[in-house]
Amino acid sequence: MIAPIVRSLSALREMSEPWVRAGTSIGVVPTMGALHDGHLSLVAAAKERCERVIVTIFVNPKQFNNPEDLANYPRTETEDARKLKRFGVDAVYVPDGDVMYPDGFSTTVSVAGLTDVMDGIHRPGHFDGVATVVSKLFIQSRATDAFFGEKDFQQLQVVRRVARDLDIPITVHGCPTIREIDGLAMSSRNLLLSDRARVRAPILFEEMEKIAEGVAAGKDFAPLRAAALRRLASSDFTSVEYLEMRANDDLSLQDDPVRPSRLFASAWLAGVRLIDNVAIGRD
Repeated sequence: MIAPIVRSLSALREMSEPWVRAGTSIGVVPTMGALHDGHLSLVAAAKERCERVIVTIFVNPKQFNNPEDLANYPRTETEDARKLKRFGVDAVYVPDGDVMYPDGFSTTVSVAGLTDVMDGIHRPGHFDGVATVVSKLFIQSRATDAFFGEKDFQQLQVVRRVARDLDIPITVHGCPTIREIDGLAMSSRNLLLSDRARVRAPILFEEMEKIAEGVAAGKDFAPLRAAALRRLASSDFTSVEYLEMRANDDLSLQDDPVRPSRLFASAWLAGVRLIDNVAIGRD
């Protein structure tokens, strides 16, 4: 059975009201559509943990700082609904812009600190858009649990901080990054890669793994990073916005990760922006 597609907030609330009254656990999986196995792993995690599951599909204009990027973002609602069929989700919430941002909408949710680095620098306003839409989706769905991928680790930490700071009664779960067989982190943006670029794209993860393994073995980060940048430049990556180690909890910069840390990267390949992160640990 294909899950019902719900487009209005009133219909979503009518559906969820009996669940809330009964104290049912409700999982929400916020997405922007163009679903791949990474998204579907979040749906599977929600189904395993929660009695009811809502998947949301909304291409949020407030988290795009580039109008062309927004226009080019894949929109595959029919295919997405087909992919969700086998999971037996209870609802697919697909609001339009007027539902999420009606005339006169004037509120923005901002998170300081966590958004002052990495994507917060290179995508101005992006995390304000994420924090705002996620706050609305949490409140609209009245979910008890939310599921996000660790592939967008900075976003995950921002969402956790929003829920904590605003006292939204929801548990935010981080789920492991799902990768293609060649190591490329699954992303809806991968659909925009040319055939040649798709072959080159896994090199980013390969170089990040080399750095992570080197640091874990006690090698200095700086020369490992420099070597990776040279190899990326020779592999058609036109620019690397950042390639840095940061602490998991507050995303503070780390030269020698004595705290749980990750290596984060953002790089451009054939006009497509790729991001990734890998955990770093010492033996």
